[in-house]
This record gives sequence, C-alpha cells and structure tokens, in this order.
Amino acid sequence: MYTTTHTIKKVFTASIVSATLLCASFANAHQPSQLDQAIAGEHRSAANKARDEFRHPKETLEFFGFNSSMTVVEITPGGGWYTEILAPALKGQGKLYGAHYPDTGEDNYHSNSRKKLVKKLASHEVFSEVELTNFVPRQASELAPEGSADLVLTFRNLHNWQDAGVEQAFKDAYKALKKGGVLGVVEHRLPEGANAEAARGYVSQSKTIAQAEAVGFTFAASSEINANPKDNATHPKGVWTLPPTFALGDTDKAKYKAIGESDRMTLKFVK
Repeated sequence: MYTTTHTIKKVFTASIVSATLLCASFANAHQPSQLDQAIAGEHRSAANKARDEFRHPKETLEFFGFNSSMTVVEITPGGGWYTEILAPALKGQGKLYGAHYPDTGEDNYHSNSRKKLVKKLASHEVFSEVELTNFVPRQASELAPEGSADLVLTFRNLHNWQDAGVEQAFKDAYKALKKGGVLGVVEHRLPEGANAEAARGYVSQSKTIAQAEAVGFTFAASSEINANPKDNATHPKGVWTLPPTFALGDTDKAKYKAIGESDRMTLKFVK
C-alpha cells in the first residue's frame, strides 16, 4: 500500500511540476520581447509610431538578424526615429553606438544635427546607455571599436553621401564589424534604368550591392518588407515630395499622401 500510494504521490507531484513548467513556458513565449516593448514604448510619439506602417521596424530588424544582446551601430541616426527603438531594445543586454556627425562648434547642418541628437538622448532614460561616436562623410571614421559590432545599420542615408561617400561608409562599417557581422541597408530605391537626375533622392539597388561587395561584403539577401509599388520615383521635388516631408506643401498633398512613403530597398550584407 505504501509503495502504491508513494508512487501515486510521486506521479501526481511530477504532473503538477510539469504542468507548472509548461504554463510558465507558455507565458514566457507569449510575453512581448524587448524589441516589441521598445516599439510600443510610451517614449515614442504618436507621430513616430504612425510611421511604423511604412517603415516596418520589427520586420526590418528581424530580417537583419537583430537580437537584444547584440552590439549595434546606427550610422547617422538623424532625428533618432530608429534610435527610439534600438536604444530600449538593447538596453541592459546589448550595446548601441550612434555614429553621428561631430559637433565642430560651427553653425551648420552637421553640428546642429549632433546637438539635436544629444538633446534627444538626454530627454529620456531609455537612451542612457547609447554611446555616440563620430562619423564624417567621405573620411575614414571609427564607428565603433574595430571588430566589435554584430550589426551596422543605415536607414535612408546613401543618397546623402554620393558614390565616394557610400564606399567609405561601407569601409567604415566593414572595419567595425566582427567576422560574420551584418550590414543592414534601407534606402529609397531607384527603378532600374531610371534617370537618377529625374528621381532625386533615390539610389540604384544594383549599384549599392556592387559598392558593398567592392569593399569585401557578401550580399546575403534582399527583402521587399519596405517596398511600395505605388511609388514610381518621379516626383517634382524628388523623394521629398512624398510624406513625411511633403515638399510641395498643400499642393497635391492628398495625392502624395495616398502614395505613402517611398519605395525602399532592404539589403543584408555579411562580413
């Protein structure tokens, strides 16, 4: 009797433990990830969240292989749209470097952009672990300690740097990355065969791939996550005709709002 009762108790206890572990596992599986929490965070404005529809931050970062324990570099964060997501998504586990234009003390776009970013990073505790480094277009720049980064990202910047600047930025990214590290590029996409002068702000996908391969990267994959077939890239004031800039003001605003943000290439390269 003792043996039978003891065996039943052991089986019953084991069943309870297994059920508890299963419930805990189920609960953990359905808890929002650190990335999900960052995207939903209260520190993000309603206006910035509204742009998720066109920028697909979760899907884009997952395509690049992002996880919260990585060392990540964002080249020229600008107004910090992606920084608002990356900083809290990495905080406490990973590392985020913001490689931005240095403040030279001059009253120009680059210095003022750095000042605005510094002010933003001081505005909320989610940014407390972000480390700023200096990125100077068309000059060799240390984005992060050599060989330290798992992921280098640049969002809608290539058109600002032109050919020589793009190649140098890719060299900087290659140097910062570990072997096997990833360079992730999102950029306004020039339709193949289109006139770049007539499509200002748009960049050739095939040319971008060739530029990255020229400095040693292997082209791993492309994604249509950020594609927009409504955008034909021929607008009076280039890509800035579209939202969110609306360079024409109220002229044909409804038309350009219906198109949405630009058609974008999303490219993944590996060192």
